[in-house]
This record gives sequence, C-alpha cells and structure tokens, in this order.
Amino acid sequence: MTFSVKTVLLVESDILVRAPLAKYLRECGYRFLEARSTIEVEAHLSHPDRAIHLVLADVNAVDEGGFVFAARVRREHPGVSVILGGTPDKTVEKAADLCDEGPPISKPYDHQIVLERIRRMIAARDRYEGTPNA
Repeated sequence: MTFSVKTVLLVESDILVRAPLAKYLRECGYRFLEARSTIEVEAHLSHPDRAIHLVLADVNAVDEGGFVFAARVRREHPGVSVILGGTPDKTVEKAADLCDEGPPISKPYDHQIVLERIRRMIAARDRYEGTPNA
C-alpha cells in the first residue's frame, strides 16, 4: 500500500500565527503551503502540479469573507476540505455548517487540535474516496 503526503494550505495574514503552525504541521509529516490572501489561494488551488487536500483559513483573513470563501472552495474544488479558524462569534457559530467538520477553530491556534482536525478530515475524505491515508 502506498501512502502519500497530504498537502494543507493555510490562509493566514499574520506571519506570527502562520509560521509556527506551518512549522509544527511540517514536522508532523504534512506538506504545508502558506497563503496570505485569496489571490494566493487561487494560485495554489489552480496550479496543475499541486494537489491540495485541505484548506485551513482564518475566517477574517480572506478578502471575500470566510464563509463565502469556504462555500466557493467547496463548490469549485470539491476534493478539497475546508476548516475555518479565527475568533469565534455568533456569526461563526451560525455558519459552522459551511465547514466540513465541526465548529471553527479558535485563535490562538492550539497546534495539536489543528493537527487532529486535519487528520480526521483527511482520513474521512480518503475513506470516502477509497484512497490510502497518511
């Protein structure tokens, strides 16, 4: 059985949040890409030689708004899971159904919680698609 490295794309404008989380997840065996804006996200998602498995986005960091962004990614890239993070409020809680699994992850990010959510979502997607997980 062949195991492939899964790729996570983090959309976060704050380098002080983005860098440590990226470092941690790379150490856990994920290929990790970083983006500061939706323009950078689209460049990653549309790259022909790059398979993104999951997008972790700060609900407040994307230009069009986190929930619109999540719905668009799910519509235009159905093989990509989405986790929204950021500061939860009532709007976030009401729109949590746009996420593939569970409520948004609060900042500051607990790296272990992010890792476990990513693992669960990728494993569930792999089971659904019948592909091996990492």
